[in-house]
Amino acid sequence: MGLDFGSKTVGVALSDPMLITAQGLEIIRREKESKLRRTLARVEELVKEYDVKKIILGYPKNMDNSEGERCEKTRAFRDDLERRTGLPVLLWDERLTTVAADKAMIEEGIRREKRHKYVDEIAAIFILQGYLESIRSI
Repeated sequence: MGLDFGSKTVGVALSDPMLITAQGLEIIRREKESKLRRTLARVEELVKEYDVKKIILGYPKNMDNSEGERCEKTRAFRDDLERRTGLPVLLWDERLTTVAADKAMIEEGIRREKRHKYVDEIAAIFILQGYLESIRSI
């Protein structure tokens, strides 16, 4: 499972059983950034429903490789996920995934007003696909 953790959303992607491709599943939305209980519960439901073995969580480093406040919040979310699901959660450098997701939507002709509805799910696909490609090249 790939996750793109944002301030009010979490994009979710899953791999196929052979770990070749990533597909978007959904976007989990919340009203406040600090309200994570329902988000964690939904991830836990999806983990059980799809028999997930590992979670790949996008890690939002800055372009200069430094870590900011979002990295701190992402590490805390990772810790919550590991406690809640009992699964390993791997942090994955997600730099430029949102840019790539936006570019993909432009190429598909998705209007600017609608792109925000999909960007987190597509970013989760890019995060998970990057991980899947890295394990195949080993």
